[in-house]
Amino acid sequence: MAHYAFLDENNIVTEVIVGNDPVNGGVNWEEFYGNLRGQTCKRTSYNTHGGVHAYGGAPAFRKNYAGIGFTYDYNLDAFVPPRPFPSWTLNTNTCLWEPPTPMPSEGLYTWDEATTSWVEVVPPPVVEE
Repeated sequence: MAHYAFLDENNIVTEVIVGNDPVNGGVNWEEFYGNLRGQTCKRTSYNTHGGVHAYGGAPAFRKNYAGIGFTYDYNLDAFVPPRPFPSWTLNTNTCLWEPPTPMPSEGLYTWDEATTSWVEVVPPPVVEE
């Protein structure tokens, strides 16, 4: 089965459904589902993230699996997730948002937009009874 995303007038994903495979019956299923709903419909791949197919071999399709709230970018032919913070920039190869500085690899961190930096999350001490 294939997955299809419906877009509103601003190219924002409003719903993702499971539908027929593209080769099933020689029908253009994007067009079929789009006409059925009166919305633009684009196929999306459940196995694609950041422009990489999870199982290799098959080409990555539209960079990311569509989710509600994602934007479909016609120029990149890709689904782009919502921007998490204003300071983050879009990597047009992966169609994922990247922070101005990479997250440290050790420890647990959260992004602080006010300082545009990573802040280490320190768990509270364990209180023994």
